[in-house]
Amino acid sequence: MTRARKTVRTGIAEPTQYDEGFTPEVGVGPHPGPWPEDERYDPELLAHGDRRNVVDRYRYWTREAVVADLDTRRHDFHVAVENWSHDFNIGSVVRTANAFLAKEIHIVGRRRWNRRGAMVTDRYQQVRHHSGTAELTAWAAAEGLPIIGIDNLPGAVALERTELPRRCVLLFGQEGPGLTEEAREHASMVCSIAQFGSTRSINAGAAAAIAMHAWVQRYADIPEPPSL
Repeated sequence: MTRARKTVRTGIAEPTQYDEGFTPEVGVGPHPGPWPEDERYDPELLAHGDRRNVVDRYRYWTREAVVADLDTRRHDFHVAVENWSHDFNIGSVVRTANAFLAKEIHIVGRRRWNRRGAMVTDRYQQVRHHSGTAELTAWAAAEGLPIIGIDNLPGAVALERTELPRRCVLLFGQEGPGLTEEAREHASMVCSIAQFGSTRSINAGAAAAIAMHAWVQRYADIPEPPSL
């Protein structure tokens, strides 16, 4: 069972690392002191340690401070995912969108979505809801953002041979049915992911990760790996 803790500022329980119990304890313990005099730090985390699933630069920071810092450097792509049947893969898409620092996440369809796979990463993202694809399309048009569907469909163009727009919305369907017919009609184009085995499709969460990484490879400022 995953432990949960509460911070003084948020009062919201947050699971610790997703791989707890399988690896050596992660995160940091209580701050040895003297405590940093900076409002970004959470006194509760400083006192008791920070075992959250965050990168080291955000250790001991309040969630609000982390979000504010991320907002200053989010990437220019948005992620939208259709939500008609409470697909558990949505959480995985959201978690990946956080890892690649998407500008916003858009939930299309039902407002309630399966958050389990997100591992609370949605709390560090800007999340917007749209009642349907037409509403998403109207919003994207007002923002000057083309919608790029990701699905292996007849007439789709190969993602590997396509240069994604820098400013865009990457739209994903649900596990199984993929993009709805309405979503296909509203997309500026649909990109497919090359496959070489016997299966006709890959997991929706995996497809989302591949598409986001394709954008990152083209446009993101990739840091040098740390020296050993």
